[in-house]
Amino acid sequence: MNFAKHIRMGLLTAGLMMVGAAAFAQDSSYKPGTVWNFSRIKVEPGQFENYLDFLAKTWKKSNEFGKKEGYIVSYHVFAVNNPREGEPDLILAIESKDYLTTAQQLEVQKKYEAFMAQDAHKMDAASGERKVMRKLAGSMELQELMLK
Repeated sequence: MNFAKHIRMGLLTAGLMMVGAAAFAQDSSYKPGTVWNFSRIKVEPGQFENYLDFLAKTWKKSNEFGKKEGYIVSYHVFAVNNPREGEPDLILAIESKDYLTTAQQLEVQKKYEAFMAQDAHKMDAASGERKVMRKLAGSMELQELMLK
């Protein structure tokens, strides 16, 4: 197949894919919704109240700022009732409007650092200091699918 014919076939295929994608978008029974981040937290023995104090003060302050700026839709702290072996004690959930580009992530980070009066190094060190209170047992990012 010569080069020109190869290009024409590629363009035709791309055009058909775009038509198919548009038809799929119109016929789909859902649309993408908000983005959720879940953190699974295992609280160290004797540290539950201390860790909840941190969440009620610093974590809440940070998330309220995110809501005010329009990055965060909602945030929640869920207690895992009767956790089984390997399950967390708490699940922290943050709902965002959408995914952020790298440039947006950097912009948001600068705003948070200014608001919290800490740079990335201080925030990282503070996170390390909280390991006496909790262990991050994993995280998950999900996107809600809104059924039509």
